[in-house]
Amino acid sequence: MMKLCFYQRLSLSVVLVMMSVMFGLFWLIGQLQNQTKLEAEQKLHLGLAEHLLVDAPLLAEGNYELSTLKDLFHTLMIMGPNFEFYYLDPQGNILAYSAEPQKILRKQVGLKPILQLIDGNTALPLVGDDPRQLQRKKIFSAAPVYRAEQLQGYLYVIIGGEIYDSILANIQNNHKMRELALFMAAGLIFLLVMILVLFKFFTKPLQLLSEDMETICAADFKREQLPHNLAKWDKDSHNEVHRLGQSFTKMLSHIEQQFSALQHIDDQRRMLLADLSHDLRTPLASLQGYIETLALNPDSISANERKRFIDISLKNAKNLKHLIDQIFELTYLESGQVTLNQESFPLAELLQDVAAKFAIKANHKSIAINVSDMPLNYRVFADIDKLERVLSNLIDNAIRHTPHGGQISLQVLPQKESLRVNIKDTGIGISDKELAYIFDARYQATNSAKDNTLHTGLGLAISCRLMALLNSKLTVESQLGQGTCFSFELKTAH
Repeated sequence: MMKLCFYQRLSLSVVLVMMSVMFGLFWLIGQLQNQTKLEAEQKLHLGLAEHLLVDAPLLAEGNYELSTLKDLFHTLMIMGPNFEFYYLDPQGNILAYSAEPQKILRKQVGLKPILQLIDGNTALPLVGDDPRQLQRKKIFSAAPVYRAEQLQGYLYVIIGGEIYDSILANIQNNHKMRELALFMAAGLIFLLVMILVLFKFFTKPLQLLSEDMETICAADFKREQLPHNLAKWDKDSHNEVHRLGQSFTKMLSHIEQQFSALQHIDDQRRMLLADLSHDLRTPLASLQGYIETLALNPDSISANERKRFIDISLKNAKNLKHLIDQIFELTYLESGQVTLNQESFPLAELLQDVAAKFAIKANHKSIAINVSDMPLNYRVFADIDKLERVLSNLIDNAIRHTPHGGQISLQVLPQKESLRVNIKDTGIGISDKELAYIFDARYQATNSAKDNTLHTGLGLAISCRLMALLNSKLTVESQLGQGTCFSFELKTAH
C-alpha cells in the first residue's frame, strides 16, 4: 500500500473536509428551499377545496358517485394538472378520485392533518397522506362537505401531483446537476488557492527547521562551526513546529554537552591510565630491584638484610595487589553489570561490625570510633556486602586523615521514609575548592595525610558508584582543621 507524505495527507484531509462541507451545505440549502416552496404553494392554494365546493354543485350536495364526479375531476385536472382530487367519507375512506384505479395504493387517508388544516391553528407547510404512495406525504388543501348541516365527507386536493412531481424532478435534476457542477468547480478552485496559501504559511517553519538540521549535520553537530543565522524558535508558541524547533535546539545542546562530557571522561581516563601506570611502575621497580639484588648476591647479603629486602618486597607486592584490586573493582562497577543482592537487615549490627573491624587500626592512633545508640528495629533494604564496602572505605579514610587522639562518629538519623547515616571525623578537613573533585578517580586533596601505604585515590570513587547502585547519593561536608562528614540515606524496610 502506498504511503502518503505529510503534505499529501494534509491536502487529502482538507479536500475531503471541504467537499463534505459543500455537500452538507448544498443539501441543507435544498431542504430549506423545498420547505419554503411547499409553504408558499400551500398558502397559495389553501382555499382551493373550499372554492371548488362553491363552484361544483355536485360536490356541495355530497354526490360522490365516481361516474358522476369523473367528468368533473377530469375537467379540473385538465385545468390544473398540478392537482389530484379525492372525495373522502367522514372516516377518511376514499370514495372517489381523479386517477386511474391501479394507481391508488391507499384506501384511507389520515384525518388528523385534514382537521388541523380546517381548524386553521397550525403552522404551514402541513402534509397529509398521498393516496398514490404508501410512505410519502404531500401538502394539500381540504374542505368539509355538508348537506343540511350534516357532514357528508371531505374534498381532499393533493397539491403537486404525480405528473407535476415527475416534470419537476426532471427539471430540478438538470438544474441541480448544473448548480452542483458550478458549485463544486468554484469550491475546488477556491480550495486549491487556499491550500496553496495555507501550505506556504504552515510549511515555512518546517522548511526552516529542515534547513537548520541540514546545516547542523554538515557542521558535524559542532556548535562553534554553526552560522549565526539559524532560525529562532518561540518556546511559548502554540505552533507545534516552533515547539519542535525548540526541542531540536535543546537536543542539540544536550548532544553538545554529552560530547563534552565524553571528551572529559576520555581525558580523565587517559590521566588515570598515566597515573596508574606510574603507581604500578614504582612498586614494581622497587620489587624487581630487591629481588634482583637477592638473586645476584646470594652470599654477600647478611641474614638481616635478606629479611629486610624480603619484607620490603612483600610490602610492594601487597601494594600492587591492592592497586590492581581497586582498578578491577572500579572497572567492574563502571561496566554496569553489577548484580545486587538486596535484603532487609538491622543497620545497627552492620555499623557495630564495621567499627569493630577497624578498632585495632584506630587504637594505634588513639582514635575512638563511636557508634550512636539506635533502636534495633532500624532496618534497611540494601545489599549488605556493598554497603559494608562503602562504610569500610569511609572509616579507613577517616582514620588516615584524623590525627592522634581524634574521634570518628557513626550516627543514624531517622528521616520520613529513610535513615540517614553520617560518618563524621575530627580530622584535617578538606578545602571548599576541592570538595567538588574528591569523588573523581585518582583525585587526592592537597592536604591528604601521608603514610607508608600506597593510596590510589580510587576509594571514594568506588564508594560513590556503589551508593548510586543502592539508589542513594554520597555527600560530603567539611571544614579545614575541623573535620569531615560523609552522609548517605538508605530506604527503610517495612
